[in-house]
Amino acid sequence: MTAFSLDPARTAWCAELYGTAVHQLRPLAEKGEAGRVNRPLLAALGELGLLDRLFDSGALDLCLLRESLARGCTEAETALALQGLGAYPVVQAGTPAQRGRWLPEVRAGRAVAAFALSEPGAGSDAAALALGARVTPDGWRLTGEKCWISNAPEADFYTVFARTTQGAGARGVTAFLVPADRPGLTGEALDMLSPHPIGALAFEDVPVTAADVLGEPDRGFRVAMNTLNLFRPSVGAFAVGMARAALDATVAHTAERTAFGGPLKDLQAVSHQVAEMATRTEAARLLVYAAAAAYDAGEDGVPGRAAMAKLYATETAQYVVDAAVQLHGARALRRGHLLEHLYREVRAPRIYEGASEVQRTIIAKQLYATQEPSV
Repeated sequence: MTAFSLDPARTAWCAELYGTAVHQLRPLAEKGEAGRVNRPLLAALGELGLLDRLFDSGALDLCLLRESLARGCTEAETALALQGLGAYPVVQAGTPAQRGRWLPEVRAGRAVAAFALSEPGAGSDAAALALGARVTPDGWRLTGEKCWISNAPEADFYTVFARTTQGAGARGVTAFLVPADRPGLTGEALDMLSPHPIGALAFEDVPVTAADVLGEPDRGFRVAMNTLNLFRPSVGAFAVGMARAALDATVAHTAERTAFGGPLKDLQAVSHQVAEMATRTEAARLLVYAAAAAYDAGEDGVPGRAAMAKLYATETAQYVVDAAVQLHGARALRRGHLLEHLYREVRAPRIYEGASEVQRTIIAKQLYATQEPSV
């Protein structure tokens, strides 16, 4: 197991990121339209070099980046993370031509990327996807649907996972890089609980060729899983950032708000609740860092540790934000309040990139696979 601690340089970097999120990125986020891609915000992330850090950092630094941004501006964190999720398959499996065409644009915040895996009948069971790829003399034609796709329908390109071999399960899936202007590709926005750009895509004989394949034909599921294995701990970091924001607000509120003759913090029920929030947040934070450090070190068992990190951190963030709303009272329910915003934001991470139930399955399978035989 990798031992780790944050050195002073990383600690200072996190503080700098948090300040940048609050003072430079949050004003841009507030000007954006809910449910739409905020291109000025993306451009600012590019100008600040944060999209470069997204691709040039290890898993631990990716987690620190997402946590610090989420603590100060969830919209900036989400915009950055979605660029990574959509473009990382190009980083790991793209050809020199694919990388040269798209990655400089993604890094600069000029091109919007999207990861198109989920379908109406294939969410948690990603290997069951049904978007079909019909062989043609020039390559394939894609027909089917994708849904719950972040940045759709406004992305400039999609990493699309399609079934190229029927009946082969995970072994019959190919990853394609599909520009948004391909004929036959259409989409619509979906109105969600949290104000993220999410949509559905329809493919009607969309043409793709061998030049659009990411990696090898019929080996695209590996591209998807490698991407998710990197980003799952960092989803936990996003959750930790939201939990820390809720905890910060709660400590300040309970120290200043008076009731029953004194500040709320002097009530044991309140102080114990805040202590529980802080303890769970710190435990989640350390679990996320440990999973990321194990990934960077190339240790065995990373999928299980990544699953633990995502599971515990996202469930913890839900608990912490809910407790923060309770301690703030009715003011936290008012539209525009930080906690009202976090309350809507915090629910989705328990579902996307593998629901909590899927994470428990991954953890259990790894435990039983490594069980020593009884004597």
